[in-house]
Amino acid sequence: MAGIRLIVSDFILSFMWVWQSVLIKIFVYKVLGLGHAPSGEVFKCGLSIISMFLFAFLGKVTKGGAYNPLTVLASGISGDFSNFLFTVGARIPAQVIGSITGVRFILDTFPQIGRGPSLNVGIHHGALTEGLLTFVIVTISLGLARKIPGSFYMKTWISSVSKLALHILGSDMTGGCMNPASVMGWAYARGDHITKEHILVYWLAPIQATVLALWLFKLVVRPLAEEKKDSKSKSE
Repeated sequence: MAGIRLIVSDFILSFMWVWQSVLIKIFVYKVLGLGHAPSGEVFKCGLSIISMFLFAFLGKVTKGGAYNPLTVLASGISGDFSNFLFTVGARIPAQVIGSITGVRFILDTFPQIGRGPSLNVGIHHGALTEGLLTFVIVTISLGLARKIPGSFYMKTWISSVSKLALHILGSDMTGGCMNPASVMGWAYARGDHITKEHILVYWLAPIQATVLALWLFKLVVRPLAEEKKDSKSKSE
């Protein structure tokens, strides 16, 4: 029953996630008429952070629901093999289907909204960009989970600002997505979801970066923890 709840939560959150960025842009650019002026960009960033707080709260309410395959992949790799199979075989597909469904509804409702993030640089440059951005945000998330285990607001604030900063850094090159499911929704709508560029830049590079971040984090943090434990036992 818990597994079905997570799958449904992942689908709904992924559906909502692709909508939130579109609604924020429509509200700032069309409703308020701020355009791309500095005030409009600042207001859009503020709304994006509030939105990330909302999704972090929804993830807590749904007891683990997520909209990003990299988030659940990190926990799936860290857990046992059955959890990994459940993540890869059920949760990530639910997120992808949720994103595809959300984008289809967006284009039916706002056909003039655009076509989502796209690769504006070479394929290797794009893969390196998405991989590096993913590596940084996964490392930050792992560090927050370890250093600030109970503070929801502090963790969410640091994570949200970090995601927003990294998104801005990569927006002109790859869209700065760090979310394969969200990109898949837009790519499926454009019909280029099975191209080499999409698979390499938006799937393989972020997944490899996630695995590398997990491996390095365990490699570095575990010896430090053991060293502190040994020094504490010696002092006693």
